[in-house]
Amino acid sequence: MSSAATEPPSLIVRSGLRITGRARLSNFAATLQRRLTGGRPFTCLLTGDEELRRLNRRFRRLNKATDVLSFPSAAPAGDLGDIAVSLDRARAQARQFGHRVGDELCILILHGVIHLLGMDHEADGGEMARTELAWRKKLRLPSGLIERVSA
Repeated sequence: MSSAATEPPSLIVRSGLRITGRARLSNFAATLQRRLTGGRPFTCLLTGDEELRRLNRRFRRLNKATDVLSFPSAAPAGDLGDIAVSLDRARAQARQFGHRVGDELCILILHGVIHLLGMDHEADGGEMARTELAWRKKLRLPSGLIERVSA
């Protein structure tokens, strides 16, 4: 698929949320589309804990906020799917792990996109963890979600 025919990933920020580095996040998403998804676009919603709680309750039957949720497309080609990221969780986790909020948002977006590609760290014997680690190194990101949980 040529890059001229490919639509860029969509980055949606809920109104009322203040976010710095939006251009960096858009560029990061475009890099993932170019290098990781085979050109397939995806949508990333940046929102707060309350919306992530509602989505988590509705789709996973877990009544708690979470940092990132992935909703893969059923289509074998075209749009890859959607991810939702909590800016509230990203801010808290960036403080907890001692890096910038922008880095944490990139970690969460990467994690969500890898899920969109069909990987599941809860059931794949470490394949997603290895994939995420390799991409974090290539993209020069701090430690990721799977590493933190297993540490």
